[in-house]
Amino acid sequence: MTLKYDFDWPMLLEDPYREWIIEGFINTVYLSLMAWGIALMIGIFIGTIRMTRSPMLRFIGTVYVEFFRNIPLLVQLFVWFFVFPLMLPHDWMMSWNRLPHVPFLTALLALSLFTAARVAEHIRSGISSIPKGQFDAATSSGLTQVQMYRYVIIPYAFRVMIPTIASEFLTIFKNSALTLTIGVSEITSAAKSIEAWSFHGIEAYSVASVTYMTTTATVVLFMGWLEHRLRIPGLIAKK
Repeated sequence: MTLKYDFDWPMLLEDPYREWIIEGFINTVYLSLMAWGIALMIGIFIGTIRMTRSPMLRFIGTVYVEFFRNIPLLVQLFVWFFVFPLMLPHDWMMSWNRLPHVPFLTALLALSLFTAARVAEHIRSGISSIPKGQFDAATSSGLTQVQMYRYVIIPYAFRVMIPTIASEFLTIFKNSALTLTIGVSEITSAAKSIEAWSFHGIEAYSVASVTYMTTTATVVLFMGWLEHRLRIPGLIAKK
């Protein structure tokens, strides 16, 4: 049986396909890095307050995690894009719709909040793994609870959580593909456009697949190097 398909790999180097691929890759990386930075900050805060002695703070943290973690990301994207503007006062809704790059901003918001809930659980797990003696030592040195978490507990826990933190970045990078459903021009959207215009789906989606694989492999190598550099002797086992 002969495959009746005319491969045309050089077409990917021609305009406008080349421009779509470059733009899609840049948007994917930009969106992923920004969402990851925001998710990390929110996740550290939420994960930390879940370990405090305040019942109210623990309740707030738990509600946040269970709400955003248990609703599928695709549903959250649709809610933020289609429903959220309708819940605003009319003037605010019009102002929001007039903002440039509304799909990108919506995707950034949804990805950040969704991933922050997952990061918060890793933070909580990392803090729970720290020996009680570290807390006692920080307290006996005269540090307040905020200072203890800022200068001792969070840096200590972060080193333990490097593998899971790296995994969450890879997840957010791959989850960015879902943002094409609300009009974000990321790499999967570029592949879809190329396939629609040229009818060369194998070439188009091969580029997207190679882009994801290459980027994730680079992140894995970097995080492996970072884990080695920040390893605490006796805490993180050697590989």
